[in-house]
Amino acid sequence: MNTNDKKNPVYSNTDSSKVTLRDDEWRKILPDDIYYIARQKGTERPGSSAFEHLKDKGTYYCAACGNALFVSDTKFDSGCGWPSFYQPISKTSIIYKTDNAHGMKRTETQCGRCKAHLGHVFDDGPPPTGLRYCINGVVLDFRKAKEAEKNYTEKKE
Repeated sequence: MNTNDKKNPVYSNTDSSKVTLRDDEWRKILPDDIYYIARQKGTERPGSSAFEHLKDKGTYYCAACGNALFVSDTKFDSGCGWPSFYQPISKTSIIYKTDNAHGMKRTETQCGRCKAHLGHVFDDGPPPTGLRYCINGVVLDFRKAKEAEKNYTEKKE
């Protein structure tokens, strides 16, 4: 379920260097739906993401730049209409910004590599963090855990 196409030269699941492009450059390399959410701080319709109820094991990446954001083990069904996670993959994978738009005080989440708008984080999530990262599925890519990694882990146990 990789939404990235070949014309995005900054997309990488291994490069952790910061990505700083002008808006017109992002417009050229991102599909319209990803551009709308990631660069214009849009929101997808609730219940419209294929990732909302996905139970597969794997890793969720930023669809704009390929940065690792969440592992499936931290995903939960919040009932909010968007994919929800209780913890990012690392302390640097997410940037937090105050968002006072629409008459609300919220905390916006952005990709730690390219500053793409992802969604918001709320303090009504499950243990162990008590957080709910409510993320637009359009700005996520997903890669299933590899069978080889699964087999390796099982042999070690």
